[in-house]
Amino acid sequence: MEASPTRASAGEIMPSESGVEQRAQAIRSDLRELGRRNWSLWVLAVVVIISLTVAVSALSLRVVSDPHDPFYQFHINQSVRALVGLVLLFSVYTLFQQVQLRRTRRHLADQIDISAREHMLAEEYLRLAMLDPLTGLHNRRFAQERLVAEIARAQRQKTSLTVLMLDLDDLKRINDRFGHGAGDLALKAFGERLSKAIRGSDLAVRIGGDEFVVLLPECPPEDVQHVLSRLSALEVEFETKVVSFSFSAGWTNYKHGETPEELLQRADHALYAEKQARKKQVHPVA
Repeated sequence: MEASPTRASAGEIMPSESGVEQRAQAIRSDLRELGRRNWSLWVLAVVVIISLTVAVSALSLRVVSDPHDPFYQFHINQSVRALVGLVLLFSVYTLFQQVQLRRTRRHLADQIDISAREHMLAEEYLRLAMLDPLTGLHNRRFAQERLVAEIARAQRQKTSLTVLMLDLDDLKRINDRFGHGAGDLALKAFGERLSKAIRGSDLAVRIGGDEFVVLLPECPPEDVQHVLSRLSALEVEFETKVVSFSFSAGWTNYKHGETPEELLQRADHALYAEKQARKKQVHPVA
């Protein structure tokens, strides 16, 4: 039978909060750098346009005012060289800034890609931390948190809350006779049937081994039989063999003022009482 996996600490399996914050700060810094570079390019473009305009205007005025100046050709050459130099300087600086912007964009894209992968990993680890890997049902940890919330809701709204506890009968016998693969298959099949037997507002949980718990908000204890009736004729096919199995169940209703541990303990006692009654071949009364 599949063993419950050892749960690693959050720091071992999930990206640390400090790492995520550092990544976010790096992205914000890159965005600010992109903004600064874009503004510097705009400012330089304006400066060059104004300089070219002033230079062309000054040259035009000189030509108009004194075209017979003996230094006319010299001034023309100097002005043209200055204009060409200014244009070249602007072009070189623009190319340099474009290279820098490209590097920054690539670095920013890498940071976003890493952050997206970390987010996906965090979601996957969170899902694994809440689900039982064999049956796909929620696990004990999630059930404990949900039970606290359901008790608070039952107290606040003065509604009923029933806890149903189940376990598979003779799972050890199935493992010994057919192998652990058959036991795992029986657990998985039972989990699927249990999920289909309950409402969307209910919660089915595998708490470990062959034990399951179902939280049934706003479900009176007398209505539990409707759920159990949908779990009849349990069997799986394993290596061409049909393996039939059954389960035992005990349930109880939440009593105002009791703790989650006390509620679960009473449900467990009800399950134990039913198993003992079945051993004595007496029809159990929940």
